[in-house]
Amino acid sequence: MNVSKDLIAASATPLILSILKESDSYGYAIIKKVKVLTDDELVWSEGMLYPVLHRLEEKNFIESYWNDSEGKRKRKYYKLKEEGMIELEEQKKQWNIIHTALSKTWFEITNKEDSWPCLI
Repeated sequence: MNVSKDLIAASATPLILSILKESDSYGYAIIKKVKVLTDDELVWSEGMLYPVLHRLEEKNFIESYWNDSEGKRKRKYYKLKEEGMIELEEQKKQWNIIHTALSKTWFEITNKEDSWPCLI
């Protein structure tokens, strides 16, 4: 399925904050995690991810640090900050409102369609 760019953009912040709540991570791992979480429905690019990460850093929701693992190249990791935890909780409330409204609307439409008389 082709998910609209608007939905991808709107969901990026809560997805990233949720992933970083689980553990610190680096860009490529975040991209892979989103792909797994969405059963390959959302495939993010680096060009989409890094501007969002930078914006979250500017808002003081996350912080970055370099990690030099043994035998591996340096990677820039991102860590959720306290301000990011607060924002994540706010995002969850907002998304739950939207999810509830859509679910109710779709349920009502489905029930109305099932009760419509057959016009054959």
